[in-house]
Amino acid sequence: MKFIIATNNKHKVKEFERILSPLGIEVISQSDAGINIDVVENADSFEGNAYLKAKAIFDISQIPTIADDSGLEVYALNNAPGVYSARYGGEGLTDIDRYNKLLDEMNNIPDDERGAQFVCSISLVLSSVNAYSFTGVCEGKIGYQPMGQNGFGYDPIFMIGDESFSTLSPEKKDEISHRGKALRQMADEIKNIKNNE
Repeated sequence: MKFIIATNNKHKVKEFERILSPLGIEVISQSDAGINIDVVENADSFEGNAYLKAKAIFDISQIPTIADDSGLEVYALNNAPGVYSARYGGEGLTDIDRYNKLLDEMNNIPDDERGAQFVCSISLVLSSVNAYSFTGVCEGKIGYQPMGQNGFGYDPIFMIGDESFSTLSPEKKDEISHRGKALRQMADEIKNIKNNE
């Protein structure tokens, strides 16, 4: 069985592979599938954006498609950057630019008010009438400076205890992360579907 992951982000493709390969599912990126489109993510929720991407790729390919939308919600910033996490601060910024902007905005925020959560919504479109949605949340706090070499996006400044997401092993991150939680929900649903075929 083959699923398209509606992304060209190699980090994300690897995360999906780790969960889906044991289920006998071959994972390919949208570029591997020969699809080169940028879906406009104009929904006001992670769930809505994930569905827009998955449905657009499925409509072109007619192959089961998975898309995710995820981001960081910082409580002291009224849950910003939220659905704008990947575009925070405007176009053309790097991940480092974005998390440094966020650190600057948190400059005078005390330790007990630095709470934040990562949210991931995954949309699985199996056919024109079968679509599923899964959401995972991981709570933590914003650190004071980047830590670690692993991960991507805001991982270096998102703290779980004394460790950032960028200092965790891939296995540990999968175990506790927002995406890992949503992926396991999806994997359970796929197992149920396969068992009932």
